[in-house]
Amino acid sequence: MPKFAANLTMLFNEVAFLDRFEAAARAGFKGVEYLFPYAWPATQLVDQLDRHGLTQVLHNLPAGDWAAGERGIACHPDRVGEFQDGVALAIEYARTLGCEQVNCLAGIAPIGVAAETLHDTFVANLRFAADKLKTAGIRLLIEPINTFDIPAFYLNRTAQAAAIQDEVGSDNLFIQYDLYHAQRMEGELANTIAKHLPRIGHLQLADNPGRNEPGTGEINYPFLFDFIDRAGYDGWIGCEYKPKGSTAAGLSWIAALTGGRG
Repeated sequence: MPKFAANLTMLFNEVAFLDRFEAAARAGFKGVEYLFPYAWPATQLVDQLDRHGLTQVLHNLPAGDWAAGERGIACHPDRVGEFQDGVALAIEYARTLGCEQVNCLAGIAPIGVAAETLHDTFVANLRFAADKLKTAGIRLLIEPINTFDIPAFYLNRTAQAAAIQDEVGSDNLFIQYDLYHAQRMEGELANTIAKHLPRIGHLQLADNPGRNEPGTGEINYPFLFDFIDRAGYDGWIGCEYKPKGSTAAGLSWIAALTGGRG
């Protein structure tokens, strides 16, 4: 049975961020995820989690200047020190929040840097992060992201992520498989999940086109939910989509697509 986590960066954005925890719990969610916790004291976030009986499922490592358009720094050879400092900060927050996994955004490939240098930097940073996070009891994820939404994003295909996973050689590195990004880049969702399931640590969803809620686009989510169940995936599925209307009004997809099991 799917376990859905509300992505508070994108859902319930009708209310202030700290009020979204209550909104998620009222809507029936038991877990939450969001891009970054670092703008708030960790204790303030813990208070929201505890007050509303929620599990912190996921957050990202620091990813550079998000407001300026940066989408990660893990492949940037001139920012290794910043990346390593970010790992330490993410561990501090994840421990306090009880978050058992964090995602590393590879970043947009900087212009003029050789492909080999980008690759080597990313692999070395992942080895560092996977080791530090394993010591802290936290899993590291990497997420392929489509290059239509984020041109030149360095990590953009499942096979690429799996190859990097092998090269890093850590048992603490997993793939965050986002069904929306995967549909845009490669399709073959069910077969890809089946092939790479032991490598996948977290799933996220949105429909395509539009990145709206399931049932608004081309992805056959009733089939996929059943397939994922039968394949044996027992982790969380993050709802990282843009509601077509209000979040609450659009949540009927859970009952409609899962027979009321969500």
